[in-house]
Amino acid sequence: MKTKLEQIYNDALKDIENANVLNDIDEIKLNYLSRKGELNSIRKNLKNLSDDEKRTVGALANEVTEKLYAALDAKYDKLYRAELDKKLQTEKIDLTLDGKYYPQGKIHPITQTINEITEIFQKLGFSLVPQEHSPEVETEYYNFDMLNVPKDHPARDMQDTFYCTLAENIVLRSQTSGAQIHVMEEQKPPIRVIAPGRVYRNESVNARKNNFFHQIEGLYVDKGITMGDLKGVLNEFTRLYFGENRPTRFRSSFFPFTEPSVEIDVQCIMCQGKGCRTCSGTGWLEILGAGMVDVNVLKGVGVDPDVYSGFAFGMGVERLAMLKYAIDDIRLFFNNDIRFLKQF
Repeated sequence: MKTKLEQIYNDALKDIENANVLNDIDEIKLNYLSRKGELNSIRKNLKNLSDDEKRTVGALANEVTEKLYAALDAKYDKLYRAELDKKLQTEKIDLTLDGKYYPQGKIHPITQTINEITEIFQKLGFSLVPQEHSPEVETEYYNFDMLNVPKDHPARDMQDTFYCTLAENIVLRSQTSGAQIHVMEEQKPPIRVIAPGRVYRNESVNARKNNFFHQIEGLYVDKGITMGDLKGVLNEFTRLYFGENRPTRFRSSFFPFTEPSVEIDVQCIMCQGKGCRTCSGTGWLEILGAGMVDVNVLKGVGVDPDVYSGFAFGMGVERLAMLKYAIDDIRLFFNNDIRFLKQF
């Protein structure tokens, strides 16, 4: 067995010397040092030897094993370094070369504005309306009837509203106000929500108007809500969105679903109140309509107006972005001009 061990050792050394790649090292370990290898087969036969032979052959087998492991480690290190040097030579990088430019997408300014407005109102305690309660394809029932809009109201005409051919009385919503009806049907007061989304109106396109744009609807219903709460919330919003020194004004208005109703204007940033084409020479731009929720709207969704009151508002996202970033034409948001979008 001593002769057999010496033969195994010499054969293994020869194989190690002839190894050219790292995989050869693994193959040699498998042939000589694994459980099915030649050295282990000798250890299995030690039981057939005398005690003196067991000690001699066992010690020699351990010595051969240690030497082979050392030789394999040395050869592995040599081959590894050789392969690494070769890889470094073939894959080296010239750090003096110009890097490759990969253009990076940015969030659209409309989405940026919606995110900013949403964050402000969330800080004021409002939550987002689920998408299923704010559909873009709506029925006249939610878009008009439940909002106290009379059957003969001009807004229902084909000139102002896009009617669908999917079914009778189906429209592309002309306002996000329908979301408040969906919410009040599903949830009892207190309610404090906002609903961002796209709206559609059949009107001419110019620097201030488009036939599709974005609104954010807001609703707050609880006990003891007053016009003072409405003014406080919206004043705080304009302060957080535009900054401390931006002039605003409240003025009386009319909406079928609020009573009393107001509109809020912000001084035109393009002309600083002096008058320009963007503000039609008035020096002001309307940013939202608001008011106390009409008692008929509350009754329609089963909310007792003698116990609860509330306010609602709807703001134009494009108009707010125009006023904040001094954009003088609403059509720029939809033309996909990369020169414009890159500024955001």
